[in-house]
Amino acid sequence: MSTIRVVWGTASGPTKMSSYDAALADANVHNYNLVSVSSVIPADTPVETVGTAPDLGSAGNRLTVVEARATRAGPGHVSAGLGWSESDGAGLFYEASGETDAAEIEARVRAGLAAGRKLRDWDFFGEGTKIVTADAESGTYVTALVLAVYGESEPIC
Repeated sequence: MSTIRVVWGTASGPTKMSSYDAALADANVHNYNLVSVSSVIPADTPVETVGTAPDLGSAGNRLTVVEARATRAGPGHVSAGLGWSESDGAGLFYEASGETDAAEIEARVRAGLAAGRKLRDWDFFGEGTKIVTADAESGTYVTALVLAVYGESEPIC
């Protein structure tokens, strides 16, 4: 059984992409090719909040993720958040991000989870969230991100 790890990072840089790459480095997933999936947790897969990813395989491998990400030029701030709700079988993630504060992002995440639970005939238990914020200084870009990382990386070719 694989584990889904919730990781996060924030960083600034001289360009949008450099701030994103640095935020991925902060979460230790910068050496993988990320493949985004929709927000369903496979049946019987545990979710762990770890902050920084462990070694998940060789550089350049494919890594499956659900990603909440916000990037902007300074001055200003961004927030990104991920929430999850598990059931006796599968579960659900919900992500939100934007140029707003943590409280607004958390409210969006919780509202999304509630709506997603209503669509499914599953017995949900518990709920977790992780919200991060970052400030950008004038002349820089900033990225805040939270990712759910599915298992280990896999070779692309």
